[in-house]
Amino acid sequence: MARSIHQSLAASRHGCEGFRQLRSRRKLLQAGSLAGLGLSLADFLQVRHARGEASVAAAGGVPKLPERIKSVIQLNLPGGFPQHESFDPKPEAPIDYRGSFGVVKTKTGDVFSDNLPQLAAIADKFTVVRTMVGKIPDHNLATYHLYTGYTPTPVIDYPQMGSIVSHELGRRGELPCYIALPAKNAASGGTGFLPSIHAPFETGGDPAQQKKNFTVRDFSLPAGMSLEQFQRRQAVRNAVEQRIRGLEASPVLLDTMDEFHSRAYSLLTSTDAQRAFSFEGETDETFELYGSEVTGDVKGPDGRLHPKGLAERLIIARRLVETGVRFVTVQYGSWDCHGDVRKACLDQMRPFDYAVAGLISDLDRRGLLDSTLVWVTSEFGRTPKVNKESGRDHWARNYSMLLAGGGFQQGLIYGASDSTGGEPARDAVTLENLMATIYYQMGIDANKELLAFGTRPIEIIREAKVVTQLLG
Repeated sequence: MARSIHQSLAASRHGCEGFRQLRSRRKLLQAGSLAGLGLSLADFLQVRHARGEASVAAAGGVPKLPERIKSVIQLNLPGGFPQHESFDPKPEAPIDYRGSFGVVKTKTGDVFSDNLPQLAAIADKFTVVRTMVGKIPDHNLATYHLYTGYTPTPVIDYPQMGSIVSHELGRRGELPCYIALPAKNAASGGTGFLPSIHAPFETGGDPAQQKKNFTVRDFSLPAGMSLEQFQRRQAVRNAVEQRIRGLEASPVLLDTMDEFHSRAYSLLTSTDAQRAFSFEGETDETFELYGSEVTGDVKGPDGRLHPKGLAERLIIARRLVETGVRFVTVQYGSWDCHGDVRKACLDQMRPFDYAVAGLISDLDRRGLLDSTLVWVTSEFGRTPKVNKESGRDHWARNYSMLLAGGGFQQGLIYGASDSTGGEPARDAVTLENLMATIYYQMGIDANKELLAFGTRPIEIIREAKVVTQLLG
């Protein structure tokens, strides 16, 4: 409980008013419960499907590109991750640009901020793009852009990347195609013009808080009901349904109900699905690899240092892609550091460094790194110059992202920013083109047109190009 209170208080200290409002809205969304609405898991799946069933028709059939990778783990750092204090330090710049941290040499001979020694030691395993170019230095608008590839418009709501993956590729196995851990970002949009069935499955429960007691909301049998009792009720439902079919009820409606009840039943009874959402079989060595007990240097109100829980979230994310989930999003931290960027980094950067390095190393040793992309994102970066509050403000004109595995080159620093980290000096990469490259690796043509509202063709990403230089 003390840890939970500490994390809530710590989060409230970070960020401008717009970012704090965004976090408050996210908490309200997370607080919702299916049970409180009287909805079963099958009801939830069925309602989501019905809300958007007739809104889209694919204009290209099945994807023609080969699926080069199987899964994506997107780790998002909301608020605007500081590039100077992470992947693009400027040690030769004046102090009010380079900031207060030093540098550490990477395994490939480049330099990162000395906040990231673990990632520097395995820099031969991933790509860093130092010249990402966004469009909007506003949290809500830039987050929507990050997740959809489009800037918001009052005319059309565009689908999230995970929803596109769900629509184009479908699920592998029993688990949903797209899972948000513990919930989707409140500003990331929804399924847009796609059917609502392609929305992320939100776990509700949070392994960062629950640790080894992690459970998924509405993902277990009702209290007091045994599996045998549940199976008997399922048998009764099947008998009733067959009777209804005999009365010549709508076969289309019944087939649709069958699909959703079947999916809900398999989730609730499958040992593989239940195991994926647990830490069963994980060793102490694995938790240590991810930095489960690693803390920052900023004490909580109780005068103690606390782990951040990112290790647990990423271990669950890894287990989900092992089970066949195609797209997993994970949120970590509060990076809107308008004041005291040093304190924000001392508080959050070390657990980030250990957890991401641990995830990449773990996927590599399990033989999963080639088929899984780890994508570290933020809606934008921070200003080149430190402000009078010792912080950095919003900056979308140049920032950094990390991509590990998934067919992306290893040991690559792509692009170079100018002497203060404010503008690309060479090889700028737009967000749209990077997303198109990830789609390409998943076997999806980002230029493919989907039919919104049944008649209007809309490209998955408008006029996007694959950045082939990033690929191995």
